[in-house]
Amino acid sequence: MQNITMHAHTNTHATFLRRVLALDAASCLVMGVAMIGGAGLAADLLGLPALLLQAAGASLIPFAVAIAWLALRSVPPRAGVIAIIVCNAVWVADSLLMLEWFAPTTLGVAFILMQAAAVAVLAVLEWIGLRALERQRRSA
Repeated sequence: MQNITMHAHTNTHATFLRRVLALDAASCLVMGVAMIGGAGLAADLLGLPALLLQAAGASLIPFAVAIAWLALRSVPPRAGVIAIIVCNAVWVADSLLMLEWFAPTTLGVAFILMQAAAVAVLAVLEWIGLRALERQRRSA
């Protein structure tokens, strides 16, 4: 009976982590497509170079595919999840540095801060999911 309970917890933790990864992948894909397609219009509104928006958007597409691949595993591999968390942390740091490197409009500052906050929340949730899964594996 205890093995069934532990297996259920492992599945629950893995499911939580997979769902967070899937949300991360979907948000990267949507943002990537939006940044590529809307860079011309967004550049003026945000006060950011169109080429920067296009390049950032283009980088999100393969990243979304990699995250989706992890999300489709029954138990996402630890190293892959840690790599995603680290990449998300770098994205947040780079986003905040953009406030110094460029002169975004007020809307641009809001955009940078909101997307950085969303990425930070995803990274924290991925870390929580990974830690819960690891604790469960160790106690099994």
